[in-house]
Amino acid sequence: MNRPMRAWAARLGIALMVAHASTIAIAAGEVDADARLRRLDESFRCVVCQNQSLADSNAELAADLRTQIRDQVRSGATDEQIKAYMVRRYGDFVLYRPPLKPVTWALWLGPFIVLAAGAWAMWRSIVHRRGLSAAALDAGERARVASLRGHEEEGAAS
Repeated sequence: MNRPMRAWAARLGIALMVAHASTIAIAAGEVDADARLRRLDESFRCVVCQNQSLADSNAELAADLRTQIRDQVRSGATDEQIKAYMVRRYGDFVLYRPPLKPVTWALWLGPFIVLAAGAWAMWRSIVHRRGLSAAALDAGERARVASLRGHEEEGAAS
C-alpha cells in the first residue's frame, strides 16, 4: 500500500471512530432523557384517573400531559420548573407527594388522625366490656347448668 492510500485509510478510520463515538454519546443522552421523562411521568398523578400516574394512564389528557412534559424537557426546563408548571395548572393534587403546607395538612395528617380515633374507640370498647358483669343466675338456671355439667363429665369419663 502506498503512502497516500495509508493516509486516506487513516483519515477514514479516524472519521469512522469519531462518528461512532458521537452516536454512542447521543444514544446515552437519549437513554438519560427517557429515564428522566419516565421519572417525571411517574411523579405526577393523572387528574382524570386519580389512582394512576401519567406514565400508567391511558387517558387522552394524560397523553397530552406526557407530550407537554416531553416538550418542556426538550426545551431545557428543569424538573422543578416542570413541577411548578404542573402545580400552577392542576394544583397540588397532581403531585403524588404534595408538599406539607396548611392546605395539604388533611392529606398528610388525616390517616394518622383516623388511626388514632380507631385505636381510641377500640380501647374504650375494651374498657367498657371489662366493666360489665354477667347477670346472676337464679336457682332454676343453676340447677340446669349443674345437670349439663354432670352430663359432660359422664361423657368424658366413658
